[in-house]
Amino acid sequence: MRLRFIWPGKTRNPQLRALCDEYLQRLEHFARCEVSEVRESGTDDPRLGIETDSRRISDALRKGSVTVLLDREGTPRSSEKLAAQIQEWANGGIREVAFIIGGPHGVSGDLREAVDARWSLSQMTFTHEMARVLLLEQLYRAYAINHRLPYQK
Repeated sequence: MRLRFIWPGKTRNPQLRALCDEYLQRLEHFARCEVSEVRESGTDDPRLGIETDSRRISDALRKGSVTVLLDREGTPRSSEKLAAQIQEWANGGIREVAFIIGGPHGVSGDLREAVDARWSLSQMTFTHEMARVLLLEQLYRAYAINHRLPYQK
């Protein structure tokens, strides 16, 4: 199974970028990973930025992928439930799961409605760059749980 991560712009903070790279490297032991950094809108108008970024994210999606949007209004998941979901996808022959993190102002309603699932990382608000690290760490933790590695403790 391939894990694909789609988000607008590069991770500019060097410490967060290093953490993303670390968890991507760890995840590669379990699944193929691909990061698609779509061009960020760069506009000061939040509404236009949301529409532009969402269109670029939508254009980057592949047919047949399971799509998961990280959304503060999404369904929360425990690490154990995430691990069970990963195992279910793997057992079900899912070829690709695309995880989407929107830009600083979020994503359009159209994109929010088009995805297969919406998950929440927390009830707290994080920067979109921090959300990238949290997602990657939680996915690594899920694989560690599924492979009974000591990391999850």
